[in-house]
Amino acid sequence: MTKPTRGNRWFLVASLAVPAILYAVPHGRLIAYPLVLLSTLVHELGHGVTAVLVGGHFHRFFLYADASGMAQVSVGGRLASAMVAAGGLVGPACAAAVGFWVSTNPKRSRIALGVVAVVLATIVVLYVRNLFGVMFVSACSFVAAVIAFRARPVVAELAVVFVSVQLALSVFSRGDYLFTPVARTDQGVSPSDVANMATALWLPYWFWGALCAAFSVTVLALGLRRFLRAR
Repeated sequence: MTKPTRGNRWFLVASLAVPAILYAVPHGRLIAYPLVLLSTLVHELGHGVTAVLVGGHFHRFFLYADASGMAQVSVGGRLASAMVAAGGLVGPACAAAVGFWVSTNPKRSRIALGVVAVVLATIVVLYVRNLFGVMFVSACSFVAAVIAFRARPVVAELAVVFVSVQLALSVFSRGDYLFTPVARTDQGVSPSDVANMATALWLPYWFWGALCAAFSVTVLALGLRRFLRAR
């Protein structure tokens, strides 16, 4: 297994600074907007994937221009419902950790991006049910495919590092959602994911928010450790 190049590691550090720079410069928020949408996409797909894993159904997915989203699923039982709610909350951290592991090898990075392109294209056809969502998810699939099949291996490697860092940062920048009982989307106000966990499993919503936060930080630490110590 190859060790991450020095340039790869420096690129990880540079990726950490990107959001701060974008929010400090004129029109930087507009440039950062797709990164916020990406974290929402991974969050909602976390709900859908978890629903399938616990024996339920992933029916449809909506992504809105205000960077909110909604995954419609059906599962049976309180525990399954709580797991689906948690799946979205820890989804970005898990995806980032996998990305850090994948990015330790250029060939693996290209394969991973190719898989992502195919999966996202399939999701557009099967699950996305609003125009904005179709446009954004299709664009992500296209970019992943271009990098996977046309770009140099090092570009694929750096792309995976960059996306992984942005997903990891979203765990913290959007961490307030872990401690709120309501969610505000384009469709109005509804119970938050941690509130749904509290309803299913009785303990207070902030307890489940803290548990998901601890799990996300642990997963990120393991993924980053694997990246930095790769051989």
